[in-house]
Amino acid sequence: MSKSDKFRSDRLAGKSFPSEIDDPIVADPIMSGALKHFKASVDAWSASAYSRPKSAVRAAQHSWRLAASWALGCLLVAGSLAGGLYERRQRQEAVRAAEIKAETQKAAQKIDLARAAEAEQHLSLTRVATNIATSRQPRAVKRAANSDEDLLATVDNDVSRQVPAAMEPLAQMIDGNGTN
Repeated sequence: MSKSDKFRSDRLAGKSFPSEIDDPIVADPIMSGALKHFKASVDAWSASAYSRPKSAVRAAQHSWRLAASWALGCLLVAGSLAGGLYERRQRQEAVRAAEIKAETQKAAQKIDLARAAEAEQHLSLTRVATNIATSRQPRAVKRAANSDEDLLATVDNDVSRQVPAAMEPLAQMIDGNGTN
């Protein structure tokens, strides 16, 4: 407490009403009446406020927290649904891919079986043709030998010529003994 507060409290000690205070402004009867009425109204208000039953007042919650919790909850539900739908779609695509792969493998097996059957048939036809060719082999060998001999004779005739065809005019100019 400061010195002036102590002095003032000593001056006001034991005096309950402003008219009893030695202050010239408070000594005015109009002012003193106004202060009396003001004090009476404040006392009446305080008495009624303290005597009134108290009710428990719930503290107001922040509405933004409630809105944020609802928004996050909705976001969580939407994300879960979207994730579930995405997973389901991926599984369906995997099943379709497996079906297509199985169909492709079945088609490849059918093609392989058809090729194997065709090769088997070709092999059996080749065996039959070989059997037929071996029974006619002596005639075929004679024909092949005759055609080979004719070819060799033609080649021998062409090679054994003394002067090639392009040089024949010069060879005719020269007589057989080397003189013109």
